[in-house]
Amino acid sequence: MDQAPIPANFTKEFTEKFIEEFINDIQKNHRLELFHKIYGQSSTSTPRKCIYRDCEAGHQRLVNDYFSPNPVYPENIFRRRFRMGRHVFLCIVDAISNFDPYFQQRIDAVGRKGLSPLQKYTAAMRLLSYGVSADAVDDYVRIGESTTIECLKKLVSNVITIFEGEYLRKPNSTDVQRLLQMGEARGFPGMMGSIDRMHWQWKNCPKAWKGMFMSGRKGVATIILEAVASSDLWIWHAFVGVAGSNNGLNILDRSPLFDDVLHGRAPEVNFTINENNYNMRYYLTDVIYPEWSTFVKTIPRPQSEKIKLFSKYQESQRKDVERAFGVLQSRFAIVRGPTRFWDIADLGEIMRACIIIHNMIVEDERDTYATQFGPLPTYDDATNGLPEPNLGEEPFIPYETYVQNSMQMRDKRIHRQLQNDLVEHI
Repeated sequence: MDQAPIPANFTKEFTEKFIEEFINDIQKNHRLELFHKIYGQSSTSTPRKCIYRDCEAGHQRLVNDYFSPNPVYPENIFRRRFRMGRHVFLCIVDAISNFDPYFQQRIDAVGRKGLSPLQKYTAAMRLLSYGVSADAVDDYVRIGESTTIECLKKLVSNVITIFEGEYLRKPNSTDVQRLLQMGEARGFPGMMGSIDRMHWQWKNCPKAWKGMFMSGRKGVATIILEAVASSDLWIWHAFVGVAGSNNGLNILDRSPLFDDVLHGRAPEVNFTINENNYNMRYYLTDVIYPEWSTFVKTIPRPQSEKIKLFSKYQESQRKDVERAFGVLQSRFAIVRGPTRFWDIADLGEIMRACIIIHNMIVEDERDTYATQFGPLPTYDDATNGLPEPNLGEEPFIPYETYVQNSMQMRDKRIHRQLQNDLVEHI
């Protein structure tokens, strides 16, 4: 079989030129693919425009507006927009940026500075404070939607890790004595605060879970927060995100509020009312809670003048936790409106972080707390202001003691006797 004739133009020069152009095309495509990988575009899908946001200019604008020696907006406007004083804001920023490298400012390969800690924290706080969408702060802070959501999730996680041991702790002996003084000054010896629950609507609750989180009263899926608050609006206990927590009773069955009491680890409380001695602290509640010795409920449909006076005092003092809920929702609009997050773990962290920051603001602004009820508790400087954690095992108590404590806590007779003594006392 005869071979095909070689084309006249298929010379050595033509071959070298063809190979050179082929290699150049490969290198060009490789550089284009590398550019797409770096700047988030894909050659296999519809390309999107890369936005250069000029992060350095956004940081400088933020500093000039709020954090320079002569800012554009004074302290009162900063307090209204960020829900806290400037020094509290900077304290949180410094603690988080030193703890998590994600909030530290980095420099890219061409020498340009990335997002600063102020930009990341400001974007996350705007989401918490205003409850807006993630891209609502892009035009001012110069930060994208996905980065803002990432900043929010990392912020709440770091706030819980760093500050929960101090600002969402259980009351220690000093705190218990102060709370007892506050309760006795208001006519309720032995009172540790008020307990109630708050519903947080879950807009994007998965359909498979709606039966567990559906609220019969509201008719929508909600997350329930159980909280204990004192008269200075400090929230001492927060329990949120339990599946099936549709009312105050079944969330109370799962709540760790009385674990210390049942295991004998709670600080000792002793008080006398109407010549009767009691050794169990109590909380003011509404009528839905059970008749336990740790609860003092109002009396519905009071008849006598004494009972009417007691109901009036009890209901007025029990509003402390309602006020705390109102202040929490006004400071952080994200917990007032329907939440659009999908993961229940994220919702629980957002709620706990909001409560921790709320307590930090309360500590900074309750100027009458130290004058009326003694100085704030101090901690060892070696622990950086935080209470020293308990690294050992919890003390073991016999099962009989646990059952005895449980029976004493659920004793209806003590509940009614305490209620009658308070009626006479008030």
